[in-house]
Formats: sequence, C-alpha cells, structure tokens
Amino acid sequence: MNETDTLGFFAAQAQAFTETLAGRRGREDLIDGLLSQAFSSFEGNVAIQARDYPAIACHKGCATCCTLRVTATAPEVLLIARYMAWAKFPDGEMNLAKRVAKANQQTCSLNEAQRVKLKRRCPFIHQGACLIYPVRPLACRGHACYDKQACVDAAAGRVAQIPISKLHQTFRSLIQNAMQSALRDAGYAWGLYELNQALSLALADTRCQQLWATGAEPFAEARIKEISLQEMGRVFDRIKFNSAPDATLGPRNLH
Repeated sequence: MNETDTLGFFAAQAQAFTETLAGRRGREDLIDGLLSQAFSSFEGNVAIQARDYPAIACHKGCATCCTLRVTATAPEVLLIARYMAWAKFPDGEMNLAKRVAKANQQTCSLNEAQRVKLKRRCPFIHQGACLIYPVRPLACRGHACYDKQACVDAAAGRVAQIPISKLHQTFRSLIQNAMQSALRDAGYAWGLYELNQALSLALADTRCQQLWATGAEPFAEARIKEISLQEMGRVFDRIKFNSAPDATLGPRNLH
C-alpha cells in the first residue's frame, strides 16, 4: 500500500466503524457487531492480498509466540470475558479466570523483554492450541511469521529478529486504529490495554461492559502508555483532514 491507499483505507474503515457504532448504540449487540466487522475486514483483506505472498508458517499446535505481551481494545476484552463465561472448554481444564489472574500476577510488572525471557505462556494456551481462538484479539491475528524455526530460535534467545508478515501487521494496525478512531469520536474509551490485566478487571466486576457503554474507562489501570492518547488522537485528527501524520499509525511494539 502506498500512502494514499493507506490513508484511504483507514478513512473508509473508520467511517464503517462509525456507522456501526451509531446504528448499535445502546444495543446489546454493539460489541458483537463492531468486532465481527473488524475481524471480517482483517481476515478478508489479508486473504485477498496474501495471494502474492508466501504461505505463513503459523498453524494450530504452534504457540511459540504466545509468550509475548498481548494488547487489546476494551471491546475485545469484553468479548473475551463474555466468551469465557459461556464457552465449553476441555474437561479437567483449570478454571480460566484463575489462570488469567495468575498470569497477570506474574507478568503485569514486566516489560516486553522481561516477559519474553520469562517464557510464560499465555493462559489461554492448552496443548498448543488457543482456547479463545474464535475471539482472539487483532493483536494475535496480526502476528504471523514465515519461518517456524526462526520463531523457535527467537523464543530461545538465539536470534533477535524473525521474518514476520508485514501484510498481517499492516492490516492489523490500520483496522485496529480505525476502530479506535471511531470509538474516540463516539465517546467510548478507545485505548489499548494489556490483555491479562484488563481481563482480570473484567472478570472481577461484571459491570465493566455497562460502564464502558456509558463512556467510562473500566480498564484504565491496564492501559498501555508507550504512546499517549493525546499523541494518537493528534494522528487520527490529521488523517481526518487528509494530512499525512508525522507519527506511524498505531502503538509501537504492542503485540
């Protein structure tokens, strides 16, 4: 994508999210509609563009990258919390809420490098597979690699870089940022949150969805702060006025 295509895609996505938010405001299916749109747009656009790219090495049973920090928007956190409440998980599986709480206790104070070194698996990984795969966040959908061995070597500290899919990364960033821009304009909390910490808050207080729907920020303490909301907001505003931003779209290094 060149810059013109990128800005045009972002604007179209933001407008579509704005329409969804307006049409479903106050409805129980607001989050479902918003994220169904986000996930479908990501999967569809990647599928179309990937025809000219090599196949990614990611597959079911490979969870090598699942020690990285995962960030998510409030709607994604709330969808996962709801999914955890009604989905059926493997017999004998430990209580997922306790697994999330334990993971949060072990990792919430660590930076990205420390988390990778700790090699603490995501609490949703079971026998190499993701227990919340249907509702996994855009961050997980947008992290893909062309070389499985490179992922293994990176996890073991033998290499610092892996051949990730820029295609997946770009569409994840554009779609997620467009959704955040629309959420901001509609008066909803629109930041990015550390997944385990935000989920711990959501699972501890069933009012979180109601609070978020009224414009409150129930996951404020879990918000990622590498790039301020003010800085991101300025980027979004520049795009709306068809002016090239002076910062890259989306937070840096926020898997």
